[in-house]
Amino acid sequence: MSSNADAQAAVFAFYRYNPSMAGAVTFTILFTLTTTWHIAQLFRTRTWFFIPFTIGGVFEIIGYIGRGISSHESPNWTLGPYLIQTLFLLLAPALLAASIYMLLGRIILILGAESHALLRKKWLTKIFVTGDVLSFLLQGAGGGIQSSGSLTGMQTGERIIIAGLFVQIFFFGFFIITAGAFDRKLQQYPIPRCRDPAVPWRKHLNILYITSFLIMVRSVFRLVEYLQGNNGYLLHHEVFLYVLDAVLIFMAMGVFNVFHPSEISHLLAGVEYELQGDKGFV
Repeated sequence: MSSNADAQAAVFAFYRYNPSMAGAVTFTILFTLTTTWHIAQLFRTRTWFFIPFTIGGVFEIIGYIGRGISSHESPNWTLGPYLIQTLFLLLAPALLAASIYMLLGRIILILGAESHALLRKKWLTKIFVTGDVLSFLLQGAGGGIQSSGSLTGMQTGERIIIAGLFVQIFFFGFFIITAGAFDRKLQQYPIPRCRDPAVPWRKHLNILYITSFLIMVRSVFRLVEYLQGNNGYLLHHEVFLYVLDAVLIFMAMGVFNVFHPSEISHLLAGVEYELQGDKGFV
């Protein structure tokens, strides 16, 4: 029995290092600050499409609290805190991405440039948010299966999480291509509203590029981490989690604190377009 338990531990372990309490506390504080700021901005500006983004920040806080609990338990970790940090840190970026998808739709709408987009406004947000939800559900299901605590459950959960990460990267990559194609079309065939200094669409599109890049790098890192397996190189070095996940997601949230999309929402409210019947365009 002892040799069998040792063999299982060699295949799967909650952590391949002692989680850093300092790192967990630091990022719990940092995400609390940026998320609190986002909550205040959300209610002050009524930019309701940024609710998923703000919830993503709450997920990050919960995730790093879970890591803090795990660090306190080293080396006798329990399943609960491990699953909390795994699930919430995995799922948070999908919530951030949902709001970023909707931001592009609003930029297109405020410019009245649907003809320049790869997808009609009726489908733009639907397609990307649907992909985001699918990714979210797959990763959540994978984490749920891992809650069994069995070796088989852990390994099966990892495979489902990998599938979810593939879906996330596919849709997010297609989104970046869609945004880039729209931008290029505007440069080739500019419309009068593009030159209106009162419409800061360029600034917000650039912010969209920056934050999308940060989330994409993080998602690729997570995919590689899971593809390497529970005993892989990345899971033996905690620094990668903080540099290629925590820092990047915190930067994405911080950028939107400084350059909040409420500016676009307020302008959109005054645009003289007939929006009735466009219920599919969020």
